Amino acid sequence: MTQDADRFDWQGTMTPAMIDAFHRDGYLVLDGFATDEEAEALMAQTAHIIEAFDEKANQVVFSAAGQSHAASAYFMESASNVSCFLEAGAVDDAGHLIKPKDRAINKIGHALHDLDPVFSAFSHASKLADVAQAVGFAHPLLLQSMVICKQPHIGGEVNAHQDSTFLYTEPQSCVGFWLALEDATIENGCMWAAPGQHQQPLRQRFVRGEGGMEMVTLDDTPLESCDVALPAPKGTLILLHGRLPHTSPPNLSARSRYAYALHMIDGTAFYPKSNWLQRDDGFPLTGFEG
Repeated sequence: MTQDADRFDWQGTMTPAMIDAFHRDGYLVLDGFATDEEAEALMAQTAHIIEAFDEKANQVVFSAAGQSHAASAYFMESASNVSCFLEAGAVDDAGHLIKPKDRAINKIGHALHDLDPVFSAFSHASKLADVAQAVGFAHPLLLQSMVICKQPHIGGEVNAHQDSTFLYTEPQSCVGFWLALEDATIENGCMWAAPGQHQQPLRQRFVRGEGGMEMVTLDDTPLESCDVALPAPKGTLILLHGRLPHTSPPNLSARSRYAYALHMIDGTAFYPKSNWLQRDDGFPLTGFEG
């Protein structure tokens, strides 16, 4: 049965009720966290990035359901740059675009928070630092960032997963900070979550093997059903614990669902070399210092 998620209006500070909700549910919905001006500035910068993207030179399709991109050097190198990935429904069998470029991008990642001035300014803002500290980070580090586009009619499904599968630390410390740049509704593919299931073990790890990336099973218990919808008006921030199962269906509507996702880990935790995301030497992770 679909349930309504607890929500909070952002008033500039984290309250005990907000912190309790995050630790209880594994997610936290903060309406009005970003102003309209902040969201629109990030959307405008996204449009500039897409306009500059050479789709003929970089025809890499991203599939969050099948991980078909994982063997691509373009994908692996995106840990240290800003790269655009195409929707499966935007290209024909020969790899040619069948949608306008600005309606063909699945996602942009994964170092926007450090390399793009507009995204960097938002990502390193003091209000994000305050939220990170409130939910328990001792030394928050900004690990990866993405614009997720969910294009009209072809926006791909994101299957049920736990973020720590891909961004693993010991002890586990990953938290996702997901910001709605446009209204996210049930009709255009908002997120769904399984409240409280972050208390359960991590099921899989996505690791570097001898033949490339592979998914390794840690616990074969099926993930719980994600039956709570998390609709998010523009400017809403949703925090996601790294073990919380969450998903989003395909966007079959006529409206896009752009969002900015920033993942943090704790600098006090160990980050294995077996993780897919490895930054170039000389390009260390940043936090909120200075």
